[in-house]
Amino acid sequence: MQLGVEQLRASVDETMQLRVPEGGIPEGGIPERDAPAARPSRRAARTPASPSTGILGARLAPVRRAAAARLEPVLGPVAALLGPYARRLRPHYPRPGRAGWRRWVPSWRQTLGGFLAASGLSTLFLVTAYATTDIPEDLNTYATQQDNVYFWADGTPLARTGWVQRQAMPLDEIPEDVRWAVLAAENDSFYSDPGISLSGITRALLRTVGKGETEGGSTITQQYVKNVYLSQDRTLGRKFDEAMIALKLDNEMSKDRILEGYLNTSWYGRGTYGIQRAAQAYYGKEVQELDVSEAAFLASLLKGAGLFDPTLSAANRERAVERWSWILDRMVSIGKLSPQERAKYRQFPEPLKSNPLYATGEQSDYLVELAVQYVKKTAKISDRDFDLGGYQIYTTFDKKREAELTKAVTKAREQGRKKHPKAARTAHYGAASVAADGRILAVHGGPDHRKQGYNESNATTVSAGSAFQPFVYAAGLEHGVRRTRDGTPTPVTGEELYDGDDGVPVTTPEGPYWDRSGRKVAASNDGGKSYGRISLHRALALSVNTPFMQLGMDTGLENVRATAEAAGLLPSSIGAQVPALAAGSARPSAIRMASGYATFVADGVHTEPYSVRKITRAGDKVSLPPPGVRRAVSADTAREVQSALTDAYRTAHGDTPAGAAGKVGTTEDDTAAWYVGSLDKATTAVVVYRIDLNESLEPLPLEGLGGTPADSVPYGIWSSALEPGG
Repeated sequence: MQLGVEQLRASVDETMQLRVPEGGIPEGGIPERDAPAARPSRRAARTPASPSTGILGARLAPVRRAAAARLEPVLGPVAALLGPYARRLRPHYPRPGRAGWRRWVPSWRQTLGGFLAASGLSTLFLVTAYATTDIPEDLNTYATQQDNVYFWADGTPLARTGWVQRQAMPLDEIPEDVRWAVLAAENDSFYSDPGISLSGITRALLRTVGKGETEGGSTITQQYVKNVYLSQDRTLGRKFDEAMIALKLDNEMSKDRILEGYLNTSWYGRGTYGIQRAAQAYYGKEVQELDVSEAAFLASLLKGAGLFDPTLSAANRERAVERWSWILDRMVSIGKLSPQERAKYRQFPEPLKSNPLYATGEQSDYLVELAVQYVKKTAKISDRDFDLGGYQIYTTFDKKREAELTKAVTKAREQGRKKHPKAARTAHYGAASVAADGRILAVHGGPDHRKQGYNESNATTVSAGSAFQPFVYAAGLEHGVRRTRDGTPTPVTGEELYDGDDGVPVTTPEGPYWDRSGRKVAASNDGGKSYGRISLHRALALSVNTPFMQLGMDTGLENVRATAEAAGLLPSSIGAQVPALAAGSARPSAIRMASGYATFVADGVHTEPYSVRKITRAGDKVSLPPPGVRRAVSADTAREVQSALTDAYRTAHGDTPAGAAGKVGTTEDDTAAWYVGSLDKATTAVVVYRIDLNESLEPLPLEGLGGTPADSVPYGIWSSALEPGG
């Protein structure tokens, strides 16, 4: 039962068919003389074969002939079994025995065979493609990046930072009505489909072939895949990749996770990605506050925000109203909204005219800068994590106070340009309002952060001058005085009398204080005025310098320094521990000066100034330690200082408004003018100074920019910026 090698070779080469004689194949193979008796093929008639080798044998290399000989025992029986079927399945095309066009019409066997072959190959191709498709590990950059959003103290948007307006929200933070509004609009069979829509893909493919672009019809899973894994190219290749990844993603990821990702990465127009940003951009709300009608409108934007934002055109509004209504009706038809509930929503929910999540600029940048510094330091958020975005930062800044403070400083700046145009070129106006509980309510950092990043409210550049007196007074009241080297401290009250004359030498228990140049150090008053013997309370009310310079020496400069730091001034701003410290050589910022005076308003309890009250990310609170609180001085000391500051205000400005307290601050070299005042548990510090930032950070003489004792520019800003109720 072996097939002769030569006959097999000739037969394969000639017709690729097995000629089986009647009665089967005899033992030893078919004799050569019998081979011609088998049905000759047309090719055999045209091309005679050599009886010894055959045409195939002539072409085979020796190695291949040896291989064929080894396969003969195996192929012989197989060829005998399949031969009859092979002859019947061999396609005869064009079809023999037919004439004209009928020769080219396939038979039903050929049609069926072609269909089965195509189906098999297609199935094999798809199975292979699915098996070799991997879900990408890296998401598109814009699909993962989020912005950071800042809010005023009243919860309204202040500013945002970042390239992408997106805030990711967990699915359980998104109301069910909002989810189903989107599903009704885009893919109501989402929870039951396999991740792709065959009918939608077919329509998209036909559209692509016909007009060179794809159209909709994708499931939410497919849209999510396109959003986060693929490019936005509208091509057949991208569509095929989208379908394969969607199928695999649907098998490996829960439907809820896919829906959450889709809601957080979809484009809604107005520069926003994600349902949370859309809710804020169109309605000024958090996503949790949306009703089903507003959700239906936002869902309509997924079909094309440029076509459905009603604020862009009348045609857009008409389309938006129609689709909004259809989505609500669709929710009823799929059982996610009752007819009774649907009947409540007949009025289209008009969105805001513009996106309230505006970019930063001018003063808002200074506020954001302070908030970012506080967040990173206090919440211990790294630069990398913060830059990835997604944080909602709720600040302590009061919108009304900020507006009034900015208005007051702007007015003073303009007047300075008119009265002192040359000096005004290098003028700076720093201001800050701080509540008794440490909240930073408002700051003025400069004319415009985009033009000057230097924050004038947070700069430690100019000395405090006589505005430092309350800290010296508090130190004396708290620690007493020591007039002999080894003596015990003696308590001091506000009625203690000191020499208020101009030019009084500063003394120590050993005698006059000599500086390093060998000169006696003396204190001086503004304008060289002398007051004689004067109580400390009265001296603070009148801003007399000489008593406090001596009080500082009697109390101990180390105690003065400690009291100032405990009240809120930064150690780095205090400077050298020399007699000039009691005269106000320290260089606190406006924020820290306001914070220090606020300690007296708070009965001696200091709360570190803070600009952020809460941080959230993806709906979850981020740990934010509370600001530090400490007792700086006793309540009695704080009340006495506050009483003296109240008298200082009344002496200079009368008793309007009631409850106001504060004092001016001047420097010996006329490089700074201060006013620090309190009203309604909030303290505002204002400083005016000159620095040429192109030259150095050394202050320059004011040359009239600070005003006069009777018309103080810092006081004018303070009084204009008052906003009771802080």
